[in-house]
Formats: sequence, C-alpha cells, structure tokens
Amino acid sequence: MDTFITAQNLTKIYTRGAEKIYALNGATFSIARGAIVSVVGASGSGKTTLVNVLGCLDNPASGTLTVNGRQIFAGKLKLSETELTKIRREIFGYVFQKFFLLPTLTVKENILLPSVFQPRLRASGDRLAEILQLLGIAHRKDHLPGQLSGGEMQRVAIARALINNPSVLIADEPTGNLDSKRSEEIKSLLLDLNQKQNLTIILVTHNPELAKIGNQILELKDGTIQES
Repeated sequence: MDTFITAQNLTKIYTRGAEKIYALNGATFSIARGAIVSVVGASGSGKTTLVNVLGCLDNPASGTLTVNGRQIFAGKLKLSETELTKIRREIFGYVFQKFFLLPTLTVKENILLPSVFQPRLRASGDRLAEILQLLGIAHRKDHLPGQLSGGEMQRVAIARALINNPSVLIADEPTGNLDSKRSEEIKSLLLDLNQKQNLTIILVTHNPELAKIGNQILELKDGTIQES
C-alpha cells in the first residue's frame, strides 16, 4: 500500500490564561492508502484535535501535513481556504460524534446534502442507490430521522459521508451512541467498506473491540503519539 497521508512534527497549542496546552506535540506518522487507523487514548488526550487536523478541519500551529502527495500545511503556511474546501469535499468524508441529521429531511435528502451544495459533484441517482444498498438502508430512504433506530441513523450519517465518493473516511466515535449490538453492526460495516471499496478509514474510539479492526493504532497521551 502506498502512503496517502504523512504528518511530520504536527503541533497544536491552546492557551488557558498564561498556560499553554499541547493538544498535539510533535506528532509524526504516515498512513497508507486503504489502511484502517484506530486513534485511541483517554478523554482530552488530543484524539479529536488530531483527526480534525488530518481532515483539514483545523490548522496545526506548526509541522507539515501532506495528503495524496500534496502539502497542505507546512510550518505556518497553508493552502487557501478555497483549496482546503476543495480537498475536504473531494478527499474526505466525515462522521461526527453526533449524527447531525436534519429532522425535517428524509433519509435520502440527508444523504444527498453534501452534493446539493456542490453542483459539480452532484451525486447521480445510481450513486445514491448504490450507497443505500451498501449501507442496508434502501428500505428507509423515504423515512424521517425520528423514525429510525440509533444504528440506522449512524448508517445514514456514514452514507452521507460517502456520497461524494471520498478516499478517506474520518469517523469520530462512530459507535459512541450505540448499544453493543448496533456497535457490532457498525464495526462490520466499516470493515466491509474498507475491504470492498479500498476506503482509508481513520476512526477515533474508546471502544476496544472497534479499535481492534485497525491495522495501525495511534495512541495519544498528552498530545504525543505512540504508534503500533
């Protein structure tokens, strides 16, 4: 597998009064195309900060980030906001800790939201049908979020992240709001997506069973990374 993401000495600093807090402190690693990367660590260790920087949702204070051969951040230099938006739209799909489904829109309409805002990438009916089938929610396409189970809502959130056919799926606590049965279903789904779509997956989790699907583990402690 070829390298898709490279991070070198990434640092992210927050201030609390006169105190500096290092959410990231010299993070250096690489991620291969098609890998599953589990990001683990205690609450407050920097996990969400790390994936936000990797997904170009936040800027590091220093360090270098390269994605698909393109340098995104280098020291205090970064791409323009227009270029960053293009990368977020075309390379990454995001699944957040909360589902963030619009309650007045159907499953189908929620999934299509990312393409609605980008006419050039507007998903075809075939792509929507493929995603609905892949996620096992075709029979729910005309339902509202309030009519779905927690597991089904998470599947809709994942489908929305995949509609523009990203290379990388970033999932922040994808089973955090689910019971053990639904968590197992999402774990199987992520493995299936990785194997069938060669999708690179970066997931943040406190769930040790979910973390085991990673072929690369990034463990954070006080902003530093131990890799296994």
